[in-house]
Amino acid sequence: MLTKDIGIDLGTANVLIYIKGKGVVLNEPSVVVIEKETKKVIAVGKEAYDMIGKTPEKIEAIRPLKDGVIADFELTEIMLNYFINKIKARRLFARPRILICCPTNITPVEKNAIIEAAERTGARKVYIEEEPKVAAIGAGMDISKPTANMVLDIGGGTTDIAILSLNGIVESESIRIAGNTLDKDIIKYIREKYKLLIGEQTAEDIKINFANIYKPKKSEKREIKGKNLLTGLPDSITITQDEIKEALKDDVNRIIKATKSVLEQTPPELSADIIEKGVILTGGGAMLTGLLDVFEEELTIPVLIAETPLTCVAEGTGILLNNIKLLEKDQS
Repeated sequence: MLTKDIGIDLGTANVLIYIKGKGVVLNEPSVVVIEKETKKVIAVGKEAYDMIGKTPEKIEAIRPLKDGVIADFELTEIMLNYFINKIKARRLFARPRILICCPTNITPVEKNAIIEAAERTGARKVYIEEEPKVAAIGAGMDISKPTANMVLDIGGGTTDIAILSLNGIVESESIRIAGNTLDKDIIKYIREKYKLLIGEQTAEDIKINFANIYKPKKSEKREIKGKNLLTGLPDSITITQDEIKEALKDDVNRIIKATKSVLEQTPPELSADIIEKGVILTGGGAMLTGLLDVFEEELTIPVLIAETPLTCVAEGTGILLNNIKLLEKDQS
């Protein structure tokens, strides 16, 4: 029976799975829907995501990962099992080696929880790598040379900022402000200003398809629907891009502040490389309209978005799996 290696981007918002030789074969939301009383699993992944905010009282939609780490061990294991079964990994391959990515500030306890969850799905060996390093590799950076590479990976639960050189992380910071935080900012702003409650999916859609945090257009408006908190009845309002920029301002500034902090701690020789090469943005959050321009203005260095920001980490696992000796050396 064939043995194949699997790379997993275990994200707060989405799980992506890479199979060596096949590429990214799965990209689904990190959501599980269960019956509250019996804990019976009703749905996982995209099907579960579509149920968020629409379930009856006895059913609950849960994200088993929070801020890039496991919040619910049992449900994470169930979710991983479901996805590995979905790609038919067990039927096609003998027990695979699995590479899983995690934030830079993960604790040993959290790391062990991820390893155990993967081992229980049938993995022969589990490797753990830091997300910004894998994202940089997936974005096409050559981190093996004695020159600096800077990556800013904005995921669903965490933003990871790292300076890399000679296959390692020189300086880094991981903050628990990312895509999901920005969704909550939009929900909070609309609730406080208009007394209208909107759902998670509506907020995410506004962020992806309407927001512009650099130069919002005054003419751009959008009708949104939700529940009026004063009457309890369905209602709708019209919002502007300026308002969404205002809603996201504080947390975008926190990401900028963390990025500047990493730059300030970087050795002078590596700083010179970054001035020349710039910063690469990866992760779903990198696609927020206007973010690149805001960063260029604030950091005064070149800022680029990776060619495939959403799949950089998963693609990076594939490159590392093709260099398994280097991976094993790094783990030791």
